Amino acid sequence: MGQDYYSVLQITRNSEDAQIKKAYRKLALKNHPLKSSEPSSAETFRQIAEAYDVLSDPVKRGIYDKFGEEGLKGGIPLEFGSQTPWTTGYVFHGNPDKVFHEFFGGDNPFGGKRPHLPTCFIGKGSSLEECFSKLRGKGVRKLLPVARRLHLSTKPPWHLSRVKRPAGKSGANLPSSIWLQVLNEDGYSSTIKDKILTIDVKPGWRQGTRITFEKEGDQGPNIIPADIIFIVKEKLHPRFRRENDNLLFVNPIPLGKALTCCTVEVKTLDDRLLNIPINDIIHPKYFKKVPGEGMPLPEDPTKKGDLFIFFDIQFPTRLTPQKKQMLRQALLT
Repeated sequence: MGQDYYSVLQITRNSEDAQIKKAYRKLALKNHPLKSSEPSSAETFRQIAEAYDVLSDPVKRGIYDKFGEEGLKGGIPLEFGSQTPWTTGYVFHGNPDKVFHEFFGGDNPFGGKRPHLPTCFIGKGSSLEECFSKLRGKGVRKLLPVARRLHLSTKPPWHLSRVKRPAGKSGANLPSSIWLQVLNEDGYSSTIKDKILTIDVKPGWRQGTRITFEKEGDQGPNIIPADIIFIVKEKLHPRFRRENDNLLFVNPIPLGKALTCCTVEVKTLDDRLLNIPINDIIHPKYFKKVPGEGMPLPEDPTKKGDLFIFFDIQFPTRLTPQKKQMLRQALLT
């Protein structure tokens, strides 16, 4: 199903642009980590920013409304696209402060206008000196890990994937611009910059594989940068379905060939053509196992899983009386 951006912003699916902005403003101010004391505020703040980033853009919103998060982030398949098998998917840049800054025109709508300077709330019993001492080194904390999906195809070649922090895709599907906060030399203010992370994509990586870049998240005073974690998400393939290290392939076959043996042609992921002889009668539960033609094993890419061929038996829509008589003689006598 994926996440519901409308629920995140607490609005309905027919909400207009003004309602989306109003909802983001209310929730962003309420859940900003500088104002909220809830442990989950940072993650909630990030989710709100991503939801607004999608729903405030008519193109992204249109794709999301029609195809959901899977279509938005994984790309739209060929039948809905144009020249390529998959359109470029959406990747949130991962910096909720950037969304906040662009919306409010500054990092701190609660107080001063100096950019990228942490806010210290002075309440009852707090002095300016105490506040300053907190900014000087007390209360150091490490931000929660930032997890992002890394959409990969099952098709080789597998190669280096240059990824702009904190998320990205392999091959040509790189995001155009992703930013992070880097602490300046004064130790207090920060500047938004971008940085390239390189992921060495290994053959056969399974869905759910985690790649961690330690302490590569946003920087700030009294903050230990978060780890950036990429989680592999497989893109759907038009011909194969993957189960662990095996590949499943469905081959349509006329009823006549299913009963009289045949040869099945299978174009592999690396563009080889396999000719698999079938000498058995093919029934609805029949399948053919081809050893060593599945996905490379992540532990040893020189070895592979297996290919399983299933069959979609296609029955004729009509038969002449003569053919029916011939079938009766062949099958019922």
